[in-house]
Amino acid sequence: MFHLTTKNFISLFTLFFAVGILYAQDSIPKKIVKKHISEEQLIAGESYDLDTIVDGQQFYKRQINIDPESLDIKSLIDLEFTSELEQKWREELYSTGLYDTLYSTISKLDYKEIYYPELPTDTLKIRLERLNAKTPFNIAYNPSLESVIKMFLKNRRVHFERLMGLSNFYFPMFERELDAQDVPLEIKYLAIVESALKPRARSHAGATGLWQFMFATGKEYGLDVSSYVDERSDPIKSTKAAAKYLSALYRMFGDWDLALAAYNSGPGNVLKAIRRSGGYENYWNIRHNLPRETAGYLPAFLATMYIMEYAEEHGLVSEKPVFHHFETDTIHVKQMLTLDQVSEATGVNMEELQFLNPAYKLDIIPFVANKNYTLRLPVSAIGTFVNNESTIYTAAKTEFDKKEKPLPQFFESESKTRYKVKSGDYLGLIARKYGVRVSQIKQWNGLRSNNLRVGQRLTIYPRNPGASSSSSSTSSTSASAPKSYMVKSGDSLWSIAKKFSGVSVQNIRDWNGISGTNLKPGMILKLSKG
Repeated sequence: MFHLTTKNFISLFTLFFAVGILYAQDSIPKKIVKKHISEEQLIAGESYDLDTIVDGQQFYKRQINIDPESLDIKSLIDLEFTSELEQKWREELYSTGLYDTLYSTISKLDYKEIYYPELPTDTLKIRLERLNAKTPFNIAYNPSLESVIKMFLKNRRVHFERLMGLSNFYFPMFERELDAQDVPLEIKYLAIVESALKPRARSHAGATGLWQFMFATGKEYGLDVSSYVDERSDPIKSTKAAAKYLSALYRMFGDWDLALAAYNSGPGNVLKAIRRSGGYENYWNIRHNLPRETAGYLPAFLATMYIMEYAEEHGLVSEKPVFHHFETDTIHVKQMLTLDQVSEATGVNMEELQFLNPAYKLDIIPFVANKNYTLRLPVSAIGTFVNNESTIYTAAKTEFDKKEKPLPQFFESESKTRYKVKSGDYLGLIARKYGVRVSQIKQWNGLRSNNLRVGQRLTIYPRNPGASSSSSSTSSTSASAPKSYMVKSGDSLWSIAKKFSGVSVQNIRDWNGISGTNLKPGMILKLSKG
């Protein structure tokens, strides 16, 4: 969104702004997720779908029948997948799926009167006056603003309740960084308009993160983008950059309303609007000379501010937050780690780690000289990580060293098995069954997402060769491990699981009814089912 030119901005803003308005809307367009089929998986005489159909909606489906004597399998798969695979995967990771659907909604915003008797106009005027008195924005009542506020309240209640839950985590971070740059704290609501508080939100034009930085502008304001890391998705670093950029725009225009308009469409468009209006410098007086989407940008921001400030009065109930900010803390990493390894070591599930560490594009935290990369964890897991830090790093290094060897060492294993996905299966469950990681299953099968289909066949190389598709890892490992273990000082679920082949952290939790990570010396843990 930070282009200073005027031509390429109209469609770009629409994509950004749309996320903030309707992120929770049910009418999300379905996505196509292509499934990679490796040569190992192809079996003569069987038919394979070259595309996965998501959410029950069929976009494109074609089957091939494998004839090993007449078909060059690798050539066929390359032709079908290589041209669009990277783009489709990026859409799966970063896109909210709403941009295309909502483009027309924003571009055709007509500000018609909305029937919403729960908010009388006189009440709205009083509340806007109160907001105006405590903020540096020009919050004056006008019918256009009333229309947007009532439209949001009438049609987007669930959306705002979800955002309220997320705000418990993000807003304390935002406020600290905005205050440090002497930027109005109400600017925190701008991230809702920009990204719906989705740190990996990515527009079709490439703007990324909570504050939707383009690549060049992110670099200009100190945000590193590399193969492993995209600091535009880092909540703290990107907020610092956004605060600096907004401060520069405010110094230029001397008005926060105009600074927001320039943040959206670039200073050039704002300056032209001022000239065309005859020299007016108030946003509401130049609004009719701004691009259509920018003309709706400030009303959307102010409407969002109003609803978040008066949520209780309108009966909005926040969803339960995934985390409060104070429930997390950071650790500076001393060696390359994957979030998978961290999950296994601390017991924090992968989804939570990805939520807390969105800047790591490949779920890998690199270690680079003169760079300070951090791992954010729930406070409850900090002690487990610190107390076992050297063990965790040693195990991680051992695993990375193994990965540097040729991959055929895995595929030549006699313990290879084929697993048929059943109803209710998911990657985490299958990984625990065979004592392997989710990332390993995805690597072995060329999976680009966590989606599975009933009947899909997976190639597995179990940590415990005795495991099979018809039996769990617990039955095949119980014979090789003792039936119980007494917890010693310094033990953790992860360190205990490492002592016994085929026993995972989740096994110990399931067998002993443990939900957290805290252990007490002297506890007796079951090491087998039953």
